[in-house]
Amino acid sequence: MHAAQRYGPPVTASPSVAWAGADPYAAALRAGHGPLFLRRTDGRLLPLEVERWCARADPVDRAVLDRCEGAVLDVGCGPGRLVAELAARGRTVLGVDVSTAAVDHTVHLGGQALRRSVFQPLPGEGRWGTVLLMDGNVGIGGDPALLLERVGQLLAPGGLLIAETMLADVDERARVHLTDARGAVGEPFLWARLGTPALLRYARGWAPAGQWAAGGRRFVCLRTRTTRSSAEPPKSMAVISSQRARKPSGDRPVADR
Repeated sequence: MHAAQRYGPPVTASPSVAWAGADPYAAALRAGHGPLFLRRTDGRLLPLEVERWCARADPVDRAVLDRCEGAVLDVGCGPGRLVAELAARGRTVLGVDVSTAAVDHTVHLGGQALRRSVFQPLPGEGRWGTVLLMDGNVGIGGDPALLLERVGQLLAPGGLLIAETMLADVDERARVHLTDARGAVGEPFLWARLGTPALLRYARGWAPAGQWAAGGRRFVCLRTRTTRSSAEPPKSMAVISSQRARKPSGDRPVADR
């Protein structure tokens, strides 16, 4: 069964679902390599690391995953190297991505993935131990404050966000589209690029839990507050049933009923 069918069909799309119609992205994932770029309206090309994304998790990735707590949600999982690595470790993990090609690639690697935007309803809201925003995914939607608010809704009280930021101290938002060397283009969408200082400025209400650089990449950990406001409604619980049988670790599943 297709992963998206297992969890139900996507609901009304958000602007970030422009990735789903980005044919150059799907073609690059199927080929396993670029060139692939984000093209800004001013003509600047931002290269995307398709080869690294399509490879297995590298030592820098694995060190990041060592920090994960509880059940893990990989937002914008792409072709699924991190989901596959965590699944191989016996961890409860789900990838979400708006690209069918990305979801299919993740499932092919042995991971669980759902074709959906982070801004749509997701399994286990309010129960995830860790949310990953890797490979520039702090830029999803072009509104960092809104994305952080949404991630806070997905995490359990005291849950951990691990985000990859730009090496430079940048804070920019732009309308972009995906393009390849042959001139194929996808639909335009909003994207953000953040360095660590910028992300920390947006992270009001979050507790910094660490930052580091490795392999020419930079990362930040943020933790949600340990209790929820009484005004916040309880989150619905959802089971990742296929993870139960192959999860030997002590992590609690996303839901246990």
